[in-house]
Amino acid sequence: METEELKQLIHAVSSSKLQEFQYEESGIKIAMKKGISSSGKAADAGKITVETSEISENDPKPDTEEHVVRSPLVGTFYAAPEEGASPYVQAGDAVKKGQTLAIVEAMKLMNEIECDQDGFITNIYVKNGENVEYGQPLFGIR
Repeated sequence: METEELKQLIHAVSSSKLQEFQYEESGIKIAMKKGISSSGKAADAGKITVETSEISENDPKPDTEEHVVRSPLVGTFYAAPEEGASPYVQAGDAVKKGQTLAIVEAMKLMNEIECDQDGFITNIYVKNGENVEYGQPLFGIR
């Protein structure tokens, strides 16, 4: 799926009455869910999980034993749930499959990036507030 197609998909789902949407193509799974969190903020609404993705030649060269979690969409990377809060994870932290690692904001929709395997965070490739591209490495896990 190309970046423009992904942007159109996100826009279509966010502007529709759909509460949940799932899509899978070429080993990449996208799941979006709208709703209000227990805190009453819609900012916690989206959720995206990436199972696998392709490697670009421009990406940082990860350790051969390192699993790379990549951005499933273009947007702004946030390491914490809100400004001033502690980051979801830091280098060296143990993580479990399904655990939230960060948020990527796209078109005012906050998309949680979930861990897709158990392990330890070995690298964080982006900084808080940085713009990320589709497929860009976000985290290294071993």
